[in-house]
Amino acid sequence: MSLRREVKTHIRRSPYQALAATLTMFLTFLVGGVFFLATMASVAILGYFEGKPQVTVFFTPKAGQIEADSLKTKLEATGKVSGTHFVSKEDALAIYRAQNQNDPLLLEMVTADILPASLEVSATDPQYLSELAQVIQGSEGVDEVIYQRDVVDSLLAWTNAIRWVGGTLALLLVIDSLLIIGTVIAMKIALKRDEVEILTLVGATPWAIRAPFILEGGLYGLTGASIASLILTIVIVWLRPYLFSFLGVIPILAVMLGSITSSAFLISIATFMVGTMLLGFILGALGSSIALRRYLK
Repeated sequence: MSLRREVKTHIRRSPYQALAATLTMFLTFLVGGVFFLATMASVAILGYFEGKPQVTVFFTPKAGQIEADSLKTKLEATGKVSGTHFVSKEDALAIYRAQNQNDPLLLEMVTADILPASLEVSATDPQYLSELAQVIQGSEGVDEVIYQRDVVDSLLAWTNAIRWVGGTLALLLVIDSLLIIGTVIAMKIALKRDEVEILTLVGATPWAIRAPFILEGGLYGLTGASIASLILTIVIVWLRPYLFSFLGVIPILAVMLGSITSSAFLISIATFMVGTMLLGFILGALGSSIALRRYLK
């Protein structure tokens, strides 16, 4: 009997056990996939905000480039600043005019003299924001310091929570999947023990005996992971316009969500589906291997 036919026979003789194993793998990869995608999106959002200026320093009306250069030197000496950008009064006026170009009355009331110069600062790590803010507040010519610590801290807390909760649930489901598949394969080994002994006596190799069971477990994992990845892909395509409406400002997500037919979107979906199915097959085969090692000496 060929390997393929033997595996089909195994599955056909115990359909309920096969269904239980496949359903368990499906739930594992469905929940794991949701948390994986949420984590990737959170990391992209966090990276976007970390790359933006996190501290904005406004100077007094009489302060300008000299005070900004002095502060820049002081901040760079800490080794905790990834970049700075000075915005002069004229630059501030240009930004103001661009933001209020549809309101001529507001444009007439504002001149460069009444707008403060500012320095935009990016930290190498969000945890340094408080320390940098203290350095800035004690500097000459500084009028006000605004930094996005609350936003970044909230994103960090959200990302860490997703990682911990998602990782814990995924780990528990992986363990459950291994136990279910191991149990199913162990029951089939017990039912076919006489046949296995006969094959051993006639000189069958260990791989020839074990291969059908390993392939069967791999097929359970592959089937469950395929269904889960297909459902998640359909949900992503369905929600794509809504996701793009508030995540489109993130460059990497804008490229991926911009168009269903775009190469970036198709490559991302294909990579996710293939990776999920491959991982499903490996996990199912691993569960079978554990059972074989324990029950088939």
